[in-house]
Amino acid sequence: MDYIGQGFAEAIRIIFTLDVEFLSIVLVSLLVAGTSTTLSVLAGVPAGILVAERRFRGRRAVITVLNTLMSLPTVVVGLTVYSVLSRRGPLGGLGLLYTRSAMVIGQFILAFPIIAGLTVTAVRSLDPRIRQTIATLGADARQGFRMFIREARFGILAAVVAGFGRVFAEIGVSMMLGGNIKGYTRNITTAIALETSKGEFALGIALGVVLLAVAFTINACAAWCQRRAK
Repeated sequence: MDYIGQGFAEAIRIIFTLDVEFLSIVLVSLLVAGTSTTLSVLAGVPAGILVAERRFRGRRAVITVLNTLMSLPTVVVGLTVYSVLSRRGPLGGLGLLYTRSAMVIGQFILAFPIIAGLTVTAVRSLDPRIRQTIATLGADARQGFRMFIREARFGILAAVVAGFGRVFAEIGVSMMLGGNIKGYTRNITTAIALETSKGEFALGIALGVVLLAVAFTINACAAWCQRRAK
């Protein structure tokens, strides 16, 4: 048990002294997850609003697909994108494999259905009487739509938080598409796996503490958004 205590003690030192390697790994995680989430928001929120508001053939099928893809295994996404970006793949000439861009692509595929699907749920769960109230206030169609969507803002924010949480803690896409390259594509989850396999628990524990802290913050934000949405 001594090695566990020593590992925690060393982890505390790494965190409070802001070890360079530790900071590099955390920053890669934040950068990649933040970029992929931002792109997913730009695409997923409008798509979710469109699906929720429009009536078209196959709408139920689209919603079912989005809900199914929310639990898409990360290794499946990693394998699929890997086959496309590898040298023998259709986009192999772009040289994206084992780069942060490849990680962003994979994480975007993971986050998009979550953000889009939960946005659909947030918009569809609004009280339809809100539209009537807005109309009685004299708002035109465009103003009414903006005010109606504004009522769903906390539900949409919860979708964004959930999407970020999904990609920040994943490992399959990061390992397969990023290659765990030190100082470039090594993020928190891949570094924990590597350090643990080498028997170096201190850095792994320090990174685990950061991962738990971010997970707690994400869950707290999601709970706050849900309370405000109600």
